[in-house]
Amino acid sequence: MATIFSKIIAGEIPCYKVAETNDFLAFLDVRPLTAGHTLVIPKVENDYIFDMEDEQFVGLHLFAKIVARGVKAAIPCKRIGVAIIGLEVPHAHIHLVPLNQIGDLNFEKERTEFSTEQYEQIASDIRKAILQ
Repeated sequence: MATIFSKIIAGEIPCYKVAETNDFLAFLDVRPLTAGHTLVIPKVENDYIFDMEDEQFVGLHLFAKIVARGVKAAIPCKRIGVAIIGLEVPHAHIHLVPLNQIGDLNFEKERTEFSTEQYEQIASDIRKAILQ
């Protein structure tokens, strides 16, 4: 069964895209922990990240590295936190979360909300930073 991420990849559900290749996609989390919280996914649906083929696994992480550098350049923060949880959507994905304190990576805290215009601006800023 197609996951919500597969529907985003297919264009059935819109997203705030920050980067894309033939194999991977990065977009803003619509329930972010902080501004710039980005999800990085493979386009091939795979439930568990550690079941991915080695080439895809490495490619996903290298793509995430490029995206993380863009997020850090666009969003004022000390670091980009990385989380792989895999319980909320059965499609392998990496969370990239701008951090200023350790609590910024707490998935049990209340999520931040932004307007459509704010999401669009954040995504645009990250895309520009990736291209630099």
